[in-house]
Amino acid sequence: MLDAEIKKQLAQYLEMLENDIVLRVGLDSSDNSKKLSDFVQEITGMSPKISMIEGSFERLPSFSVDPKEGESGIVFSGIPLGHEFTSLVLALLQVGGRAPKVSEKVKKQILSIKQDLHFETYVSLSCHNCPDVVQALNIMSVLNPLVSHTMVEGGMFQKEIDAKNIMGVPTVFLNGEEFSNGRMTIEQILEKVVGGADISEFENKDPYDVLVIGGGPAGASAAIYAARKGIRTGLVAETFGGQVLETLGIENVIGTKYIEGPELMRTVEEHVNEYDVDVMKTVRTTKLEKNELVELTLNNGAVLKSKTAIVATGARWRNINVPGEKEFKNKGVAYCPHCDGPLFAGKNVAVIGGGNSGIEAAIDLAGLVNHVTVLEFMSELKADQVLQKRLYSLPNVTVLTNVQTKEITGTEKVNGVTYVNRETNEEVHLELEGVFILIGLVPNTEWLEGTVERTKMGEIIVDKRGASSLPGVFAAGDCTDSAYKQIIISMGSGATASLGAFDYLIRN
Repeated sequence: MLDAEIKKQLAQYLEMLENDIVLRVGLDSSDNSKKLSDFVQEITGMSPKISMIEGSFERLPSFSVDPKEGESGIVFSGIPLGHEFTSLVLALLQVGGRAPKVSEKVKKQILSIKQDLHFETYVSLSCHNCPDVVQALNIMSVLNPLVSHTMVEGGMFQKEIDAKNIMGVPTVFLNGEEFSNGRMTIEQILEKVVGGADISEFENKDPYDVLVIGGGPAGASAAIYAARKGIRTGLVAETFGGQVLETLGIENVIGTKYIEGPELMRTVEEHVNEYDVDVMKTVRTTKLEKNELVELTLNNGAVLKSKTAIVATGARWRNINVPGEKEFKNKGVAYCPHCDGPLFAGKNVAVIGGGNSGIEAAIDLAGLVNHVTVLEFMSELKADQVLQKRLYSLPNVTVLTNVQTKEITGTEKVNGVTYVNRETNEEVHLELEGVFILIGLVPNTEWLEGTVERTKMGEIIVDKRGASSLPGVFAAGDCTDSAYKQIIISMGSGATASLGAFDYLIRN
């Protein structure tokens, strides 16, 4: 089941095991149980520190990863291959004695949990956001015996997915009740469970020389360049990683032939942590004022001061803002074909958007679903010709141009989409079960209204040094009026803004 290269890498990791591990396996007579049994036996045979015994589970097939004595609370219902294979490797190492890589602050928050919490995370193996949630909840289970976590592979438990109307992954249940949808960091999970960052944590902080707002490629680059100058540097981010976490494959970061977005940003965050940067996560900046210093108000009421600020808040998926979009998010309305596509296998879906992102999504979905309908507002698709050629070669794709989406319909979940033909004004309703929206990005700059000069699209206008219209305030990345929105350009603009801020400090 595991190819030679993966087995070679796994063998190297298993040599790091410090303690014995027991894999408890629950099986029935199904083909899936046979596959899971073969998978677990293959892993067991790779290390003398791993043994396999029979176990009892709510779902079959399942297996747990436990220490020799006691239980870890970590269960995999299904076979954790694809993106979840890393989750299994980390679980093996952590249960086997390797300390999870979390800060002391996070560890203390986990240990402060005093009630029984049983999490269940429904995933698809093609989802690159799911492992972040699975690994976070597994760490919580390893560190606190009151916490337990089960990963449920949706493809193997499709009836359960349908019964619970799960149409987006990762979807997390806590003690039987729906807890969250979508990617979450361990800090965000803990914020929801035990409460957010206390305002006292931000009181009496000395002013920074440079305070970066945003944890994407631009913000990380800006923080590193500032810290390397030896000046007092802070970074505020609701989450670390930004829009790159939504990117599956990256092949245009020079010097790196291929890397996936979450992996890239993990290495970037590790790089930031190598420097003396005061990183403050799970908080959001809500207001910026320029008095004697730049003053930044956070969503918890705290105010941080700095001699300069670099805004690198990035962008997010643009909404179409029609009835039904918000109501049916994660109930048929989706934005990530890689993550949620497998949940629509054999169904009819629509893709709204005829740019590169939309057409790439339609091509990917065509290999999974029954039929894809592409809805494009303009009279022709905007995607590259090579993508259009591939799209039109597919037998289960219909392209509709010059149409305006009017409404996404449904009851408990999506059952269709209504659009208007812009030439004839004819209103048409399509019956389908999923709508993927990919119409570009919108900058995260609403909170700066009236503070700095922006374009009509909301992008911060900057000069060649990254300076905004407000002295001492710089900006970088996708939240600016840069001509191109690319990871490598964001990193470069973060460095530019940081050097611009340093030059401003010298001259002022």
